[in-house]
Amino acid sequence: MSESATEEPADLDEREIHDVLRNDRRRLALEALRERGGQATVRELSERLATQETGEDPPPDDKRQSVYVTLHQTHLPKLEELSIVEYEPDEKDVTLTDRIQEVEVYMEVVPAYGLSFGEFYLGLALLGMLTTVAVLRFRPDVSPFVLAGLLVAYFGLQIVAAAYHVYSQQDRVILDRLLE
Repeated sequence: MSESATEEPADLDEREIHDVLRNDRRRLALEALRERGGQATVRELSERLATQETGEDPPPDDKRQSVYVTLHQTHLPKLEELSIVEYEPDEKDVTLTDRIQEVEVYMEVVPAYGLSFGEFYLGLALLGMLTTVAVLRFRPDVSPFVLAGLLVAYFGLQIVAAAYHVYSQQDRVILDRLLE
């Protein structure tokens, strides 16, 4: 166990978590560890990741070796440095720490093939436009005040969604600048 794992580390900031999850191999390694109950060997992880990356089972030896080397030399040491895993390089054992809970929140926000913020905004804008067109087409007698209220509601929803996105994704940098 490394010294960093014995100290009580500060919470991970969003940038560190996004940096961890931005790399496919690190993200897949964490998912594989979660599915295996939090423990695996580097060999088991490299076999699993190489299979996922190539779609072949068993994966080609050169691919498995490439994954093994990058896990051992780069990805697992980074995850250990952040205290997300405990990595024993001599024994080649990897164990998730309780810190995975900080990362899991971000892994589960948008599931695979989920809805991104861009898609959400596009859908929201289309819904507003189609609703407005439908009201004008099928209810031409609608009051201008009702139509204006409808448009204000959609714009308001768009603003709330965008503000939440900026607040959560930009580490509050923009809002901090506005408050200064």
